[in-house]
Amino acid sequence: MGLSTVQMVCLALGVLGRLWMTICCVVPRWKVTHFNKTMTEYSTIQGLWNWCVVECSGQELCKNYESSKAMSSDLQGARAMTFISCIVSAFSLFSLIFGAYFPTFMQKQNAKAKNSVVPGLGLVLSGVLMIISVRWSMYATSGDFVNLLIEMGECIYFGWTAGVLMILSGGLLCYFSRPTSSSSGGTTDEHIHIAAAPSNDTQ
Repeated sequence: MGLSTVQMVCLALGVLGRLWMTICCVVPRWKVTHFNKTMTEYSTIQGLWNWCVVECSGQELCKNYESSKAMSSDLQGARAMTFISCIVSAFSLFSLIFGAYFPTFMQKQNAKAKNSVVPGLGLVLSGVLMIISVRWSMYATSGDFVNLLIEMGECIYFGWTAGVLMILSGGLLCYFSRPTSSSSGGTTDEHIHIAAAPSNDTQ
């Protein structure tokens, strides 16, 4: 059995959000600092794993962080939450695909619904963590000081997009996968009809 329409839409949204999340995790564009001194003008671009120096000529030199102490506290927290969000979203998407393509392990209707709700909750959790990380970085980034201007990088907007897509995907999946009582009622009526059949034959 293939994916249902709702599962396909949620899977597409989740994969798209996971792509933006990966870009946020890899690309060093979280925080941009412009230095405007008397003789020189240059900028530093910070990411979760490395940082770059952009000179006024346009030349860009990048280097990995030697330790987490070289990072600001907001980037340290953002790196931890983004990394956890990537892992949770990957397991959630894998669980969604596995449960959709191999439904024979789920015989009962409630078990099938639970099999879709669990990855949905995982996607919502990963989206919330992603939004918290970018919101924290936004709060600590914006500022204008003497000969120094700190701005938000492109990854902040990518992170917002990834978080919204993840929450939307997980929310839709949880909503449409919730168990209904109609299926249990129909099963009960069927058992009553089968149980009543032998008594009619006896008469």
